[in-house]
Order: sequence, then structure tokens, then C-alpha cells
Amino acid sequence: MADILIRGLDDEVVKRLKQRADRDGRSLHAETKRILERAAGRTLGESLKSAHAWRKKLRQRATDSVKALAEDRRR
Repeated sequence: MADILIRGLDDEVVKRLKQRADRDGRSLHAETKRILERAAGRTLGESLKSAHAWRKKLRQRATDSVKALAEDRRR
């Protein structure tokens, strides 16, 4: 794994990061790592593309629940 050194952070930023880490029960290192990992995650476009692909897959397999409920009520 790579290391990153960030110089020149404002004291207030570090203070808020420490508060956030304490609130969430994590070390400053773990909290900062979590924030960076989330920020470097999928872009909105990638997430939308993935969601569209899943909807397409699920649509092909799923039955129409509204139709099934209507048929069940008629019984």
C-alpha cells in the first residue's frame, strides 16, 4: 500500500477530523483513510451506469408484482 503525506493542513481542519473520528470511534488515521477511500470511489456516472445495468438484469427476471397481487385478490 502507498503512503500519502499531507502538509499544511489548517489546524481547524485537523480539529474537525479528530472530532469526527472520536464521534465515530475511530483513530484520526482510520477516519482520514475512510474519507479518502470514499472520495476516490465510484463517480456518479459509474454508479448510475451500474444501477442501470442492475435494473435491466432484474427487470428480465422479476414478475409483475402488481399483476400477481391483483390476481390473488380475485381469488
